[in-house]
Amino acid sequence: MTNTAPGADTPETEVLETNTCWELLRGVSVGRLAVWVDDHPDIFPVNYKVDHGSLVFRTGEGTKLHAALSDAPVALEADGVNAETGVAWSVVVKGQALAVRLTQDVLDTVGLLLFPWEAGQKDQFIRITPASVTGRRFKVTPPVTWWTPLDQAPAASHE
Repeated sequence: MTNTAPGADTPETEVLETNTCWELLRGVSVGRLAVWVDDHPDIFPVNYKVDHGSLVFRTGEGTKLHAALSDAPVALEADGVNAETGVAWSVVVKGQALAVRLTQDVLDTVGLLLFPWEAGQKDQFIRITPASVTGRRFKVTPPVTWWTPLDQAPAASHE
């Protein structure tokens, strides 16, 4: 399904089917985890793996872990771009994050070969069970089309 663009020269955005979203999520390993912390949203980069219709990541003690495991839902966004074709995509998974606690489940997640990029103790496995998975794909607009007359305006001095 595509959205019709308002201008004749504006490329269309393709709304992705759920199975396509999962294929794209499998092709990258880093996303941004959005959580609610106290009275504001916060975002953390995480590396993740797709596992049977869910996402799994590892983390250690701290704000990210406690916020992810609160009663508030979370979101994880991942994206990519094909440099040759100029086509980009973005997928958002929204759902509930739960700690992986049962011994067999922990052993299964270890088998995902999920290695954190950042040093430190990352012994908590967290699974995001999705309530929704949405995505879109679009042609990246060349920077020249973003130009406005103000782009060439003189800048104020640093004095």
